Amino acid sequence: MSSRLIIVSNRVQPPTGEGGGNQGGLAVALSAALRESSGIWFGWSGEATEQFTGHINLRRAFGVTTATVDLEEQDVDEYYNGYANRTLWPLFHYRVDLAEFESGFAEGYERVNRRFAETLQPLVEEDDLIWVHDYHMFPLGRFLRDRGVRNRMGFFLHIPWPPYRLLMSLPDHRELVETLFAYDVVGFQTQDSLEAFHDYVVHEMGGTVEENGRVVVGDRSVLARACPIGIDTDNFLEAARSPAALDAFQRMRDSANGRDMIVGVDRLDYSKGLQERFLGYERLLQQEEGLHGSLFLLQIAPPSRADVQSYQEIRAGLDSLSGRINGAYADVEWVPIRYVNRGYPRDRLAGIYRAARIGLVTPLRDGMNLVAKEYIAAQDPDDPGVLILSRFAGAAEQLTEALLINPHSPEDIADAIQKALAMPLAERKTRWRACMDSVEQQDVMWWRRCFLSALAGEETCAQADAA
Repeated sequence: MSSRLIIVSNRVQPPTGEGGGNQGGLAVALSAALRESSGIWFGWSGEATEQFTGHINLRRAFGVTTATVDLEEQDVDEYYNGYANRTLWPLFHYRVDLAEFESGFAEGYERVNRRFAETLQPLVEEDDLIWVHDYHMFPLGRFLRDRGVRNRMGFFLHIPWPPYRLLMSLPDHRELVETLFAYDVVGFQTQDSLEAFHDYVVHEMGGTVEENGRVVVGDRSVLARACPIGIDTDNFLEAARSPAALDAFQRMRDSANGRDMIVGVDRLDYSKGLQERFLGYERLLQQEEGLHGSLFLLQIAPPSRADVQSYQEIRAGLDSLSGRINGAYADVEWVPIRYVNRGYPRDRLAGIYRAARIGLVTPLRDGMNLVAKEYIAAQDPDDPGVLILSRFAGAAEQLTEALLINPHSPEDIADAIQKALAMPLAERKTRWRACMDSVEQQDVMWWRRCFLSALAGEETCAQADAA
């Protein structure tokens, strides 16, 4: 990579070294690209200050330079807890019923993005490529352009893009979409999201979509691509062979005591379909008394966004639901749901995934869902488990040999669990191999090439894949 890369995201997670056990998907995906180009990762520190000064906290660790700024409490409340997580997040996940449209949220969102632009602009050098990430930063490119930045800039959306009629419920929706035309390249996780973006531009803005993927409105245009994110497959496979993973695998097998384990790993969020998952599992227990005592569901759900009321309600609801199901079906030797509100490092998760007969990934709407890909990567090729996957996860476009289900249907979930438990080894191997081919071929390195080659003006996603 000849040009230096500047990555911008809401939160910046410094690399933790080899393995990166606690790093999120974005951190794992981007750290290597930053190392290769001696790049900078810019964003919010996660800390609050009494008054915004624009002071940049610079740090270098494991070959990556991070540049972070502190925000005022009001900024955090309006930009992050407000517009990002109480307006955009629910709306883009098709939950307009939970979206809050307060003018102060929108004002704070714009103010913080302006502050980011003002602080970042002096760090930008002439040939830098700028890659902006996710829904927190839609208008950043426009504010950088306003400050004279002429570098090539790209934007990647990690969450779904909603249907255009749903997006119209957002006040100033057109202004938000117009900000994307400040970028040279815009990337989406799925073809479905890309087509929804096309629909909005065509129907609401009178734009056109050219054969080469360029979207044109008047005298402005942007190259729009579907470019699904992957996992760092080689790194994850290495983690899966680590002593910590092997220890976790053996502990889970011992704990299961001959029972089949179903595993779910999700951030505590209403988009993940956790309540629907529990109800589907409960339906199975209602229908199949013969399975009582022979299986259990391990649900790992670390809490998130504790300051947002709807997340507090989710946690309370799941606590109640899991308690009710366990109260109705447990006996002195067996508990049907093990519900854990804490996170685990990736190496230990790899061992837990491998010990699970079924991976249950049932989001109501998800941009991608890397847990589905990690579950596949962790399996024993000679005796793989079965992935049950929501049709509404972005990963369903690639992992077509998983058991695809409607997460809103308890019967669908219950039937899929029964099918997975009864699935012959030969079929399990065939389905796993097809999914694993996708996980290996379209990994995080492919994703980076897919987007950054387009940002550099070199080649398309398909050409990068063919290379």
